[in-house]
Amino acid sequence: MSVAMTSNIKTDKELTIDNCQLSIKEDMNIVIVGHVDHGKSTIIGRLLADTGSLPKGKLEHVKETCRKNSKPFEYAFLLDALKEEQAQGITIDIARCFFKTKKRNYIILDSPGHIEFLKNMITGASRAEAALLVIDASEGIRENSRRHGYMLSMLGIKQVTVLINKMDLINYDLDVYKKVAYNFSKFLKKIDMNVTSFIPVSGLKGDNIAFSSKNMDWYKGKTVLEMLDNFKTGRKLTDKPFRMPVQGVYKFTKDGDTRRIIAGTVMSGKLKVGDEVIFYPSGKKSKVKSIEAFNKDKQIMSEAGSATGFTLEEQIYITRGEVASILNEQKPRITSRIRTNIFWLGKEPMIKNKKYYFKLGTAKVSVKLEKIISVMNSSTLEHKNKEKIEKYEVAECILKLDRAIAFDLTQDIVQMSRFVLVDDYKISGGGIICEDLEDKETWVRDKVLIRDNKWEKSWISPMERAEIYNQTPALILITGTKKEDKKSIAKALEKKLVKDGKIAYFLGIGNLLYGVDADKRNEIENNKVESLRKLAEVAKIILDAGLILIVTATELSQADLNIIKTAISSENIETIWIGERVTTDIKYNLLIPSTYKLEGAAAKIKVLLQDKGIIFKPW
Repeated sequence: MSVAMTSNIKTDKELTIDNCQLSIKEDMNIVIVGHVDHGKSTIIGRLLADTGSLPKGKLEHVKETCRKNSKPFEYAFLLDALKEEQAQGITIDIARCFFKTKKRNYIILDSPGHIEFLKNMITGASRAEAALLVIDASEGIRENSRRHGYMLSMLGIKQVTVLINKMDLINYDLDVYKKVAYNFSKFLKKIDMNVTSFIPVSGLKGDNIAFSSKNMDWYKGKTVLEMLDNFKTGRKLTDKPFRMPVQGVYKFTKDGDTRRIIAGTVMSGKLKVGDEVIFYPSGKKSKVKSIEAFNKDKQIMSEAGSATGFTLEEQIYITRGEVASILNEQKPRITSRIRTNIFWLGKEPMIKNKKYYFKLGTAKVSVKLEKIISVMNSSTLEHKNKEKIEKYEVAECILKLDRAIAFDLTQDIVQMSRFVLVDDYKISGGGIICEDLEDKETWVRDKVLIRDNKWEKSWISPMERAEIYNQTPALILITGTKKEDKKSIAKALEKKLVKDGKIAYFLGIGNLLYGVDADKRNEIENNKVESLRKLAEVAKIILDAGLILIVTATELSQADLNIIKTAISSENIETIWIGERVTTDIKYNLLIPSTYKLEGAAAKIKVLLQDKGIIFKPW
């Protein structure tokens, strides 16, 4: 199963003439949810048919297919493109379809209601600006009806209309409608959810879908189509700070094309040529040179909802998962510890100290459950104090990510706050970030952002230095237990590289403690984190000069490495563990057994540097 969030696909803006004035239709994403067989797909089919949004001949073709197969026609079949869906009579995946009114272009996401496919609903709802929640009038409120209501509330979808469907099966009884609406309203009030309206409908007969029902003259409210057009569009996202999760960096070489295009979908704000962009959490920045679009004329601006690409005036190393922002606009939150509300859907309960994967935008990092603050049953709203989160439970908890990511809080940019959790390659939960918490790197990260903002750049670019020196700057961290002779290996590597014509330097920690920090030696010796930060700052200067720096340290942990990576880009760091037994949780690039002689160890590290493109590989 794919764990990627549903793309925020936008139809091309349509130009219409209205009173001799040129107008642009709005785009809006709607999600439709409800218990299995409560009629979601039928309602969507009706919307497509009654707005004339179907391809020419599609309705007649489906009716003829049903006739040939001696099957009664249903509007739901208009969505069931997959044979498996028609055979089972249930929707098993997110169906995206498009229809139009005079006011808007709609993308409506049919989110599964069957209990076994409930996990897909988080994916479908993640981009929606409004929701329709369907309840079968004859069957009444089910557990999934309440769960869907809670999930929509938790995901921050404020515009929700409840459709009480299949009114034809209860002879359009006003009392039944009132009872269902009253009972569901009571539940929604408990979760602080304000529903826009309740509408009695029949998807099968078309009552109150596109046209007011003659069978329910007691209902004086809006039809579904009128209510959709009454929803407020999220186009104000263009007024929020610019956010674009980086999907990838693409390079073209045909006909001497040297562009490196940073691609992604703009979640909020606007981007123009000449804007100074900064990428988080790395803090790297450059100016926008051009905005690129496939098979389109030259662009000067891109805005929320657009799949876009752009090039930079100064080439910098950017990776998938970073978030592009504009300098001097409100920056995103950055940390590896977050307080969240999550909805758990996994077969196995979520427990502490187990590794899961956390996905927000294009970022994917491993995560562990650090603390459970409270747990609630999403259907009964019963609170419990528990040490694990079981299926269909909602929890307020603290998550610890493997590394810091960039995000926003729900009240700022809700799309940049929603995430999913993956267990055993399956989406098993999702939720929203409520608060960014301090982690061990917070204070280092703050200092680094100030440093990078004040950094005086040389007129010689890193690429020019690399071409002149015939090497890429790198920090080689050699670590292992205290008994291993790490310094001798480091010095042997330095000698080998220099003899090969490379510019390399071995820096002992003592050189730092008794030199640069001589006045604070005792203080820093007793503060490992500060010692690592100072080392990283010195390394930053040496790497900026284009050198290969070799450093040794005893038993570095992953937390230690994260401190260093906060100050120096991770693509410039290679970590080597010396010894057969790894005694920390560090993620190393190379392990060299103690049995290797100095020359052999240095040669093995040299091969790593060649494979990584740090130095030239002659074959």
